Amino acid sequence: MENEYDLSCEEGVRAPISDEEICADCDVVLSQEGVGRPCMVSISVVSEERIRALNDAWRDVDRATDVISLECERPDDPDLAPGEPCELGDIVLAPAYIARQAAAFGTTEADEFRLLLTHGLLHLLGYDHLDDEEASAMEAREEALLALMPCDRPIDHVMLTRHREDGDA
Repeated sequence: MENEYDLSCEEGVRAPISDEEICADCDVVLSQEGVGRPCMVSISVVSEERIRALNDAWRDVDRATDVISLECERPDDPDLAPGEPCELGDIVLAPAYIARQAAAFGTTEADEFRLLLTHGLLHLLGYDHLDDEEASAMEAREEALLALMPCDRPIDHVMLTRHREDGDA
C-alpha cells in the first residue's frame, strides 16, 4: 500500500520536521490503524493568521489553534471500490503556535509537531475527544503511536490531547 501526501508550506513558515518524516509518521499511523487501502492526505503548514482564518471559517472559532483536521472520506466507506484510494482529508498545522505550546509543556517543537500531526490524522480516522472516555482512548492511541516514531525524548501521557482543555479540536 502506498499512501500519497500533498505537502504544502506557506511562504515564510517552516515545519520542525522534514517532509520525509511527516510522510513516514503518517504511514506509521495508517499502518498501525490497520488501514488496508491507499490513502491521500493533504498536509498544510501555515501561519497563525491562516489557521485562525480557517478555524473561524470551518469551526466558527475566531482564534488560532495548533491543528485542524478536515475529513473527506473514510477508508471503510462501502462506496469505495476495493483498492480505490481513499481521500482521507486535510491536516493543517501552525508551527509557531505549536512552538509556544511545546515550550509551555516542556517538549521540543519537533515532538509537539509529531504529536499534533498524529492527533490530526487520528481525527481523520474517526477518533475524537468530546468526552473523557473518548479522550482517554485517543490519548492512549497517540501515546502508542508516538512510541513507534523517532522522538527527541519520551512522550509523557499527561502531554497528550492537551489542547482539548481549551475547547479546540
